[in-house]
Amino acid sequence: MIGKIFKKYSKKIGLPPGTMVHVGEKKVEKVKISVIDYDKDNFQKRELKSVEEAFPFKETPTITWLNIDGLHEVEVLEKIGKHYDIHPLVMEDILNTQQRPKIEIFDDYIFAVMKVITQDEEGNLNIEQLSLLLGENYVITFQESEGDIFDPVRERIEKSKGRIRKCGPDYLIYAVMDIVIDHYFLILEKVGETVEFLEDNVIENPDESIVQNIQQMKRKLIFMRKSIWPLRELISTLVREETKLIKDSTMPYLRDLYDHTIQVVDSVETFRDIVSGILDVYLSSVSNKMNEVMKVLTIIATIFIPLTFIAGIYGMNFEFMPELKFQWGYPLIWIIMITVFVGMLFYFRRKRWL
Repeated sequence: MIGKIFKKYSKKIGLPPGTMVHVGEKKVEKVKISVIDYDKDNFQKRELKSVEEAFPFKETPTITWLNIDGLHEVEVLEKIGKHYDIHPLVMEDILNTQQRPKIEIFDDYIFAVMKVITQDEEGNLNIEQLSLLLGENYVITFQESEGDIFDPVRERIEKSKGRIRKCGPDYLIYAVMDIVIDHYFLILEKVGETVEFLEDNVIENPDESIVQNIQQMKRKLIFMRKSIWPLRELISTLVREETKLIKDSTMPYLRDLYDHTIQVVDSVETFRDIVSGILDVYLSSVSNKMNEVMKVLTIIATIFIPLTFIAGIYGMNFEFMPELKFQWGYPLIWIIMITVFVGMLFYFRRKRWL
C-alpha cells in the first residue's frame, strides 16, 4: 500500500502547484455524476450522461446537490473546476485522496475534506475521502467510489422530511457531515463491543491470539484517530468564521455537530487508553503465570538440594564410612530425607509460598 501511494506521488514531483494529478486508487470504471435539484415545492433527481449537463444548475435559484463518484478522470473534474471557478489548489486537493481532513473558506465557496469510515462484515475498516464544496446555491460532493452512506439524506430531500427542503445549501452540507459523523458512532459501537470482549478474555484466558487482536485494534484506533482528530478544527472553523454562506439559523446545528465531533474524538482516545491497558494486563498476566511456574520449579529444586546433598555424601565410595555398615542405615536415611521433605513443605506453606 505504501509503495502504491508513493508511486502515485512521484507523478507530481516537479509539476507546478495546482497541477491536477489523481493520487490514489481507481475505484470505479467510469465517473458517475448525479444531481438533485430542489426547493421548498420542487424536486428533481437525475443521472447525468456528461459533465456539461450539470453546468446549467449553477445559475438556477433552486438548491443543487451535485455528486461525483470517481476521481480518476481528471478532465471531468477539470471541467467542473473551471465552470464553478474553483481554485486550482483546491482541485489538486480533491484529486489527492491522501489529503488530511481540513477546511478552507473562500469568498464564493467553502471547501472541506472529510474521511468516510465504514466497516465490512469481517471488521475491516474502509476509509474513503469525501470532498465537499458549498456555494451560494449548490453543494458538490466528490467521492472515490460508487455507493455511499447518504441515502437517508436523499430520502429526506425527496420526501420532504424535516426542514431540509426549507433550508439552504448550508443546511444540506451540515446534513451530509452529520451522517458521516453518525457513522463514526456506529464504528465506535462495534469497537466498544470488541474492547469489552478483549477485556473479559485477557483476564479469563490470556492466550497468544489475544495479542494479535489487541495489535489489530490498536492499529484500527490509530487509523481512526488520524481520520477523525482534524474534524475538531474543521467544524470549529465553520462555527467561528463569519461567512455569508452559513446562515445564523444553521449555526445551532453546526455547534451540535461540533459537540458530536468532540464526543467521537474522546471515545477514540478512551478506547486507545483501554486497549493499551488491556495489553499491559495481558503482559502482567503472562508474567504472573511465568512467576508461578518459576516459583514451583524453584521450590522443587530447593527441596531436592538437601536430599541430593545427603544422597551425594553416602554415594561416595570411601572404604571407612561407619554408617555404611550400620544395620538400619538405609531406612534411617529414608526417614531423614522424608522428614526434610515434609519439613520444608510445611515451612513453605507457613510462609505462603505454596
